[in-house]
Amino acid sequence: MKSVNILSFLDQKTRELENCVALGTRTNLGWSELTYKGLSVLSEKVGSYLISLGMNKTDKAAIISESMPEFGAVIFGSFLAGVTIVPLDVKLTIHEYTHILTDCLPKVIFTSETYLETAKKIKEVVPSIENIVIIDSKKTNDEYTNLYAIEANPEQKWRHQRLDKTAMIVYTSGTTGNPKGVEITYRNILSQVNSIGKCFDIGPSDSTLSFLPMNHLYEISVGFMSFLNKGASIYYSHSLKPKDIMSVMNTKKISFMATVPSFLKLLKSTLEAEIRQYGPFKKSFYNLKYAIASTLKNDFISKLFFRELRMKFGPKFKFFLSGGAPLEHEVGRFFETIGVTIYEAYGLSEASPVVSVNRPKYRRLGSVGKALPDVKVRVDSKTQELQVMGENVMKGYYNKPEMTKEAFTQDGWLKTGDIAKISKHGFIYITGRLKNMIVLSGGKKVFPEEVEAVLSKSALIEEVLVYSEKRKTGSKQGSEEIVAKIYPGKKAVEEHSKEELEKLVRSEVKRLSLELSQYKRPTNIEVSFEPLPRTGISKISRKAVVATK
Repeated sequence: MKSVNILSFLDQKTRELENCVALGTRTNLGWSELTYKGLSVLSEKVGSYLISLGMNKTDKAAIISESMPEFGAVIFGSFLAGVTIVPLDVKLTIHEYTHILTDCLPKVIFTSETYLETAKKIKEVVPSIENIVIIDSKKTNDEYTNLYAIEANPEQKWRHQRLDKTAMIVYTSGTTGNPKGVEITYRNILSQVNSIGKCFDIGPSDSTLSFLPMNHLYEISVGFMSFLNKGASIYYSHSLKPKDIMSVMNTKKISFMATVPSFLKLLKSTLEAEIRQYGPFKKSFYNLKYAIASTLKNDFISKLFFRELRMKFGPKFKFFLSGGAPLEHEVGRFFETIGVTIYEAYGLSEASPVVSVNRPKYRRLGSVGKALPDVKVRVDSKTQELQVMGENVMKGYYNKPEMTKEAFTQDGWLKTGDIAKISKHGFIYITGRLKNMIVLSGGKKVFPEEVEAVLSKSALIEEVLVYSEKRKTGSKQGSEEIVAKIYPGKKAVEEHSKEELEKLVRSEVKRLSLELSQYKRPTNIEVSFEPLPRTGISKISRKAVVATK
């Protein structure tokens, strides 16, 4: 059922599912769960409080917190009050917070107890912030307002908003340059909720586990809003360890998860480590089954052969939804072979964020799926850039009209910056990124993603980032050369000396590079003995790596 506005959406879900578990999180005392009715009550507290402060439809409220049920109440409460919510990345510096918040000027900042000291520092340097609200503590605090102590006004009239009104401003992450505030409207949100809902058969009997940060639009639009719309229960885990996550998946009978490729790669490594501990007969039997399943590529056979492995995810588990970064082919193939379904998706913040997704009956390994219902895509004939049009496309960049204009074509299509191909059946394949493209001195073009995919095949290479830099010496001084920055992984670092490891990695890169045209092969191989820096959704931060040069 398509909601006509955000308030009818909230009211409808509360009436339909009031006694069902909406959100839950593990505490020191066990699991704390919030029903759909309980979420509604907390949301009304937030909405009443914001209106009582005299905040109007042009005002903003910020939130800095780890993912938790109360975070969701702040989002919905802001919607009820008609106040624009600004979710903040907990990993930013005070300098970065200052830039963001002096751009949008919020009057209130919501915070968990964990980030209260950070919120206090932010308030000291951002004059627009008048109030701090603690969202997750039921203790009395004389200095700051507490969410649980707020009284909701039963007579409060909520503020219906136009669909083109900005509901939230999500600032893009970045370690160099200033983040841009992406304006997401109520229409954008409802478009995502309705489109994702058409793609997956999810209902009130389903539960999902989330460990992604709620400041990220992928988690808000998909992992939170879209799954609640389907009546699912959402549980939050603050551990990123695969064994802890698999434990929760069994305890809460998780049926699906929205995740990122880096977690799936870590999960694959964890499962393979267990397989290596099998006895000789069991290991040989596993290898035989894996070879047969790889050849037959039959879902029924895979599920039959590897039931023991799949049961580690719980008795009800159905699928992973992967987004935020490209899924390595070897990782996808491993899970396909053992009968675990991964639906890879693609998007960007400016598209609220999902553009395309694989789904039941429409799935291709290596593709990011077909465009969502109600979303149009095309590829520019000259640049091969993927472009998007639909009700999911952002309003623009906050306070940046010129930058907004540059983000669109003259006929109104959003420019994604990604190079893509679309098959005759409508499947989208992302092949590179325009701004990452390396142009060599002879005019040859190299897409780092292609080189990274080849090098990632090595068991010795855990993380890799390919980029270019100008030669500083020699006859080719000033020309671009291809650099591969590689982290071999904790185990390799512990088992080898630096000299041995550098030699092994260089040898491995040279071996795998034979699969590439000569001009695409890295000429500078750098071995890192620490994990590469990542963004809030665990994607390797290209900006951060290059900035350290």
